[in-house]
This record gives sequence, C-alpha cells and structure tokens, in this order.
Amino acid sequence: MPKITIQDFLKKKVEKKKITMLTAYDYPFAQVVDEAGLDAVLVGDSLGMVVQGLENTLPVTMDEMIYHTRMVSRATKNAMVIGDMPFMSYQAGIEDAVRNAGRFLKEAGASTVKLEGGAEVAEHIRVMTRSEIPVMAHIGLTPQSIHRMGGYKVQGKTEAAANRLVEEAHIAEDAGAFSLLLEAIPIQLAKRITEELTIPTIGIGAGPYCDGQVLVLHDVLGLFERFIPKFVKRYADLKEEALKAILTYKAEVEQGIFPSEEQGFK
Repeated sequence: MPKITIQDFLKKKVEKKKITMLTAYDYPFAQVVDEAGLDAVLVGDSLGMVVQGLENTLPVTMDEMIYHTRMVSRATKNAMVIGDMPFMSYQAGIEDAVRNAGRFLKEAGASTVKLEGGAEVAEHIRVMTRSEIPVMAHIGLTPQSIHRMGGYKVQGKTEAAANRLVEEAHIAEDAGAFSLLLEAIPIQLAKRITEELTIPTIGIGAGPYCDGQVLVLHDVLGLFERFIPKFVKRYADLKEEALKAILTYKAEVEQGIFPSEEQGFK
C-alpha cells in the first residue's frame, strides 16, 4: 500500500469516503495505528497533556515536537504523518513559521504540518504552501488560544460566531490549506462548512458530517483520565489492563513465582 498523500485526501472527499486519523506520539503506538490502516497520524501538541502530564499544550517546544514526530515517522509506512506546530513556533512571524514547518519535513520525516487559526495565519499558509509545505489549518476550539477563549469551550454557537468561522474556513482554503480541522463546533455548522469547501474537513467534536475524524489516541484507548471530553468515545480501557498486568507481576516477584527456571538460562 503506497503512502497516503494530500491527493488521496482530496479524492476521498470527492468520493464521499471518510478519512480516518488518530494522534500518536511514539514508535510503538504509531506502528499500531499504521498497521490498522488509518489514513493519517497527527503528532499533536496534545502530547504535552497526555504524555508529559502538563496542564495544557502551551509549554510544548519545537524540539520536543521534532523528537516525537521523528519516532512516529520511523514507524509509519503508509499513513500520512502530520506534525502539529506548537505554540510560538509560527505566531511571531512568517519567517519563523516557514523555518519551523520545514523542520517537520526535513528533520522529522512528516509529510505535512498543522497550525491553528484562520485569517490571522492566512499569509503563513500561503507562504508555506509556496515553499512546498502542505498545511492543514485548524479552526473552532484552538487549544493554543485557551487563555483568550477562557477555557475549552464550544465555538460558533451564536450566528455571528458561526458566520465568522465559515469565513475563516474559506480564508484557510483560499490561502492554500489542503484540509481543515474543525474542533468543538456545532454539528450543523460543521456540516455547512464541509459542504461549502472543496478541501476535506476533519472533525473532532464537530459531529458526523465532516469528511473525516480525528481523536487523541490516549482517549480512545482509555489511557488519559484527567478529563474526558463529551466528544470522546472510548474503545478500550488499557489503563485497567496495564494495572492488572503490573499488579500480577509485582505479586509474582514478591511470592518468588517470577522468574522461574523457564525464564532462566542453563
């Protein structure tokens, strides 16, 4: 199976086939996601919360994102790898944005990058695209704007706010984004944006009408318990399974059951 490209994303939208995406942050989990046949792996700055134990994504650095993306790229044979641009890797200016986005492709093996924002990053998207760096834009709830937004809240609930997000979506498309991530917005608003754009939309907390879906892997597997967003569906409880295994190991060591002669050398 060949590597998924942005052309495959666009083709899926035209053919009305859903795009599947999950986050991953290291080699073992990226390998599993890729083996499952998903279209894309997002190395999200959400790693700050689910891997590093931080309160939000803001402290995550470019070097940390490069480190994790490199591991994921090494494990991923077919899925598109998308590097998530962390806070202050692009906000200070277009030159910084292009340089840092290029690092994801040059140093970390990603095929594309994602950045938060619409109109305010339109020129960033335009210049990156001209520099042969494919960009996924991200509007709605943008976690790097947590302080301005006053927390993790659904966006676009009023008519004015909804119209603004529609405008932002078109601006991102016109600037050259190959796809658009919609986070935590009302279902019908996501449906409207999806129908109006020619590029695919990827939803997270945006309902069933987007062209594709993404979730944080640790939420899907039951490995993150600090809070569970309304839009998350858990498909496993790996924390409970891991705890059982570790408790059994502890008991066997304490009781002299492990290691047995079977685990020894002669």
